[in-house]
Amino acid sequence: MTQLLKGNASISECTSLKDWQQKALQQFAFKLTNSKCLFPCIPATQGYHFCHFQYGFASDPRTFESSKELATMLKAYGKNSQDFGKYSSLIIFFETPNDLVENNTIEDFECLFWSLLKNVHSFDEKPWPKEIPKNPFHHAWEFCFDNERYFIYCATPKHQLRLSRHFPFFLLAITPRWVLEQFHSDENKSERTKKLIRERLLASDHIAPHPELKWYGQKDNYEWKQYFLRDDNSPKSACPFAHLWKD
Repeated sequence: MTQLLKGNASISECTSLKDWQQKALQQFAFKLTNSKCLFPCIPATQGYHFCHFQYGFASDPRTFESSKELATMLKAYGKNSQDFGKYSSLIIFFETPNDLVENNTIEDFECLFWSLLKNVHSFDEKPWPKEIPKNPFHHAWEFCFDNERYFIYCATPKHQLRLSRHFPFFLLAITPRWVLEQFHSDENKSERTKKLIRERLLASDHIAPHPELKWYGQKDNYEWKQYFLRDDNSPKSACPFAHLWKD
């Protein structure tokens, strides 16, 4: 199913969805509205509240089919993302069978994540944007697809300490760069938001905020290091798909 759902589609409106898809929507709603454990990303909570999100479902992330589905949905989303609201993101839930959860480690999920991104890139019909460096170790690099720039958040069922990255299903939240630029256009508001996000991370997670959580444009910031955060504070030394963008 590569058709996107608009806004906060209620379960009663989604009777054609499979059981796991309905459960994913329910769990996501709970995560974004849980008053006892506030979700750290404030732009995300606002996007959910104002019904600016688009939702999609993909197959088991171990299959190549899931990469094709993700590429199809991302392309469709990118063409109209600015029509969905200023806090828009694309939320993708992957079918996550019990054996995937039981047999895989966080590192296995990390490998799945990067494999998905590499496969999605292979479906990109447009050249890499000229204004974005191809080297992931440049502070201005970020993932691009169909000439759009994105920040990617990944959550898995295996995250236990970093609860901000825990979700019962393998999940991607894909946010256009223009959304984040807009949110941080007011410097004073941006600084207050950063402080609140850090406070929420400290309250929700059983581990200190990851040292790679920085801000786009900082000279020592590498966006790809934030896409998938492990359940400890160990860094990933090399971008798994850096070789795809050698000059």
